[in-house]
Amino acid sequence: MKTLFLYGSLRHIPLLETVLGRRLKTDLLQAELPDHQAHWAADLGFPFLAPEAGQTCPGLLLRVSAQDQARLAYYEGGFGYDLRPVTVRAEGAEEAKTPALAWFTTPGRFASGGAFDLDTWVARRGAISLRTATELMSFYGLRPAEEAEKLRPMIEMRAASRLMGEAEPVPDAPGGLTRADVVTVQAAQPYTDYFAVEQHVLRFRQFDGQMGPDVKLASFKATDAALVLPYDPVRDRVMMVEQFRMGPYVRGDRVPWQLEPIAGRVDAGETPEQTARREAHEEAGLELLDLRLIMRGYPSPGCMNEYYHIYLGLADLPDGIAGVGGLDSESENIRSHIFGFDQAMQMFERGELRVVPLVNALLWLARHREHLRAAAQGAG
Repeated sequence: MKTLFLYGSLRHIPLLETVLGRRLKTDLLQAELPDHQAHWAADLGFPFLAPEAGQTCPGLLLRVSAQDQARLAYYEGGFGYDLRPVTVRAEGAEEAKTPALAWFTTPGRFASGGAFDLDTWVARRGAISLRTATELMSFYGLRPAEEAEKLRPMIEMRAASRLMGEAEPVPDAPGGLTRADVVTVQAAQPYTDYFAVEQHVLRFRQFDGQMGPDVKLASFKATDAALVLPYDPVRDRVMMVEQFRMGPYVRGDRVPWQLEPIAGRVDAGETPEQTARREAHEEAGLELLDLRLIMRGYPSPGCMNEYYHIYLGLADLPDGIAGVGGLDSESENIRSHIFGFDQAMQMFERGELRVVPLVNALLWLARHREHLRAAAQGAG
């Protein structure tokens, strides 16, 4: 057996137990590594270890089996870390200095975002990281660590979406039924890539008060997404974006390029409002002046868990602002278009707009347009 020095987020026992796939009892010792510091990886949600004279890094000492080490290597290897020897001071150890192994990354790979603090990590990232680790470790023995690591950003977004769903205040259903009226018998995730499919055998209460029979149901598993329709109340015009869409292509649509609002998936640790502003900049080079919430909800609750936060974005839309944008890293090729409000509504009435959230936003705008225009003229 080997002795590992665990620092940073792996000091959080629920995360460590999730990675190990077992409960921990009395096999941990408090320890510290002299002349080292755990740093936040700048703009990322995890720590890295670096030599730093005069500093002391707190951690845990754990004697691990070959299976434990393999599971930890699977989790840490995805971050690009490897084990290197260190000498630590451990409480209750027979020797003042204890040899161990610790996870290090390539020097200079991450910029420092400051000294890592476990309590801050737990508050900001603990719940998301725990759910992410649960899904990530479900691939252990099934997929290489490098392949699983490529899925981590989407896994984190799915985790964040689940946590938002659990915390979001929602109205009671008219029938009085809630999640407590559902019993899961079996659950599986038979497909996982950028998207996933979650499959359940479950029972749910009927409207007569009795529990129904076992049923097998599945859901396409995506994330929360923010959608924003930019509107210039002074010029009375909107911006729509056009891009290739796989859904219409799979359906056999002759024109798989669609006009739609600006949209993007809510990153882990990001609010939907932040996503809307970020996507407006990435897709169309827009800096939104203000956001007005139109609605939040499910586009197709019978077959997917995707959840929309739809906004109107007040913006300055002068002539010449439309163009081509998007991120090459996400294979985006997005053309923006400017339409007068009346022109956009005529397109809707002719059946030329076929993305429902876009129509939803236009109809909301039609109801609130006079107020928005009057407020803009008053401000001017």
